[in-house]
Amino acid sequence: MNEIMEKKNIKIENMIYEIRGVQVMLDSDLAFLYECSNGTKSINLAVKRHPNRFPERYMFKLTDDESKIIWFQIETKYGKRETRGGKYSNPYVFTENGVAMLATVLRTEVAEEISIKIMDAFVTMRHHLFSNKDVYTSLNNINNKLINHENKILEHDEKFNYLFSKFDTKEKLFLEGQTYSAYRNILEILNGAKKNIIVIDEYADISFLDIIRNIRCDITLITRNSDRLSDIEIEKYNKEYNNLTVIRNNSFHDRFFIVDKKEIYLSGSSINSAGNKIFMIIKIENESVKNTILKDIDKIINK
Repeated sequence: MNEIMEKKNIKIENMIYEIRGVQVMLDSDLAFLYECSNGTKSINLAVKRHPNRFPERYMFKLTDDESKIIWFQIETKYGKRETRGGKYSNPYVFTENGVAMLATVLRTEVAEEISIKIMDAFVTMRHHLFSNKDVYTSLNNINNKLINHENKILEHDEKFNYLFSKFDTKEKLFLEGQTYSAYRNILEILNGAKKNIIVIDEYADISFLDIIRNIRCDITLITRNSDRLSDIEIEKYNKEYNNLTVIRNNSFHDRFFIVDKKEIYLSGSSINSAGNKIFMIIKIENESVKNTILKDIDKIINK
């Protein structure tokens, strides 16, 4: 064991951590030092055989937050450790008295020798911590803040996922360059109409007329005043197809497709540039949201 520790430059002092105001050692580190053939299983069996010798002030299991603090300290010292089975479970830790008691119940050749070394390491660490107590207090505060921030981020993500699920949507993602796929999806949506279609797109241009020219139902386009789609082009289109009403209005920032005043789709891209960049088309299922959008549209149409 001495040769291994010297070769790998292992110091017992580096295996001592402070949790709940006391210095402790991990069961896995003790299993290594005591050369337990079955690792922490040997320690667990020894403790189970003598439960009265290990009250909570001698050994205890770490909570989730305490485990995070320990793994953070280990990774800071040594880098990320390989995990057994892919994921750590919360380990048991032993206080100084617990380590001394453990040496009396373990049957390994090095137990007595290592126990003395560990006791010396605890004494060394106490002197070291006392000499640098201000530094360690600051480090503990930083670790606690990091854990708190991580918990808040997880809590925020859970709330976001919950709210997003309540919004109740169906979405399709289109990657950059998928212009034909985006075009086909928009055409599919519009072709699903039986009575009427409302399209809100402030950047609609003449390509919009090419998309709707084979759709046989009433179509209303709400777009802003722009040279992208002129009144002359609209007039010429209606002379042949006579199914398009254009309302000049810039109240909407986003693009919407409304089919038969029942299905509402939110588009992250204007029709004329769909597929040029990554965007999504989302079908809105929430009735409250749909009703709000339809009310605002009715106000604009009936002005």
